[in-house]
Amino acid sequence: MLYAILAYHVEAEVMSWTPEQDAAVMTDMIRVHDGLNEKKLLGPAARLGATGNARTLRGTGAGMLIDGPFAETKEQLLGFHVVDCADEDAALAVARDFRKVNPTAVYEIRPIAFYIPGKPLPTTEAPPQA
Repeated sequence: MLYAILAYHVEAEVMSWTPEQDAAVMTDMIRVHDGLNEKKLLGPAARLGATGNARTLRGTGAGMLIDGPFAETKEQLLGFHVVDCADEDAALAVARDFRKVNPTAVYEIRPIAFYIPGKPLPTTEAPPQA
């Protein structure tokens, strides 16, 4: 059987780590990943973007887009899709396509980045406006 292991943490605490502290934690995580990979047990793994950048699509029709990862407590995370989109609008269009075939689901749209120690974190967030 496959299992999703969702990592929950106090976001403000993680964001307060120095780059060196963050790299040390992620290096240890990669060590665990390497062990799981040797056993062919690890599938995709990703660090989600900041909750302040999350969007949730819910409601009837095309749905209403609201800020944040605010699912009602009666709802559980049952799966995820990783999509390669040019920007948040394109990702929202994909989420709306999912809604067309599963209109009772709630979709949270959040940028993700893959972490490789010693390399800068790639970002899907918009660059600052000049």
